[in-house]
Amino acid sequence: MSDTGMSEMGANEDLQTGEVLAEVGPRLRRIRKERGATLAGLSEVTGISVSTLSRLESGLRKPSLELLLPIARAHQVALDELVGAPPVSDPRVRSKAIVQHGRTYWPLTRQPGGLQAFKVLEPVRRMEPDPRTHEGYEWLYVLSGRLRLVLGEHDVVLGPGEAAEFDTRVPHWFGSTGEGPVEFLSLFGPQGERMHVRARPSRS
Repeated sequence: MSDTGMSEMGANEDLQTGEVLAEVGPRLRRIRKERGATLAGLSEVTGISVSTLSRLESGLRKPSLELLLPIARAHQVALDELVGAPPVSDPRVRSKAIVQHGRTYWPLTRQPGGLQAFKVLEPVRRMEPDPRTHEGYEWLYVLSGRLRLVLGEHDVVLGPGEAAEFDTRVPHWFGSTGEGPVEFLSLFGPQGERMHVRARPSRS
């Protein structure tokens, strides 16, 4: 990024900070009045002088952590409520179901490319395995039902809580056992990315 771009970014951040600080005073006054407190009463509880509290509420005194912490405790509110921190964006992934060849997929990742995650529902049906190969690496985890996996010379059935991972260059196929529907998670790395699981080592 150019020096000009960095300067503009810094200026925007300074502007945003200034706007947040400018809103602290009115917010302090509103919260105090909602609780029916006076400046004198708040001063007695916090140990902050009446003049300092008044200057804070009028915006003539720059708010600091040293001043805001005792006020937050006195009002029994979170510090974020005094500062007006922006709310955290909704972390939920809202995706539309995709039906392909009778199988329903719910994408669980937002970004294109790289490792992709899906929740998959395979309906009850009997199909003849048709193993195929392609670049990539896949990880499967069964949520409910039973999933048949044909991988190379192996023909296995995975139940709830069981997982499998494999190089998709090995001939493979997975689907319903014909006994009932199966719901599972699929993580697929088109460039051969593998899923890395971190676990705390067991104590001997």
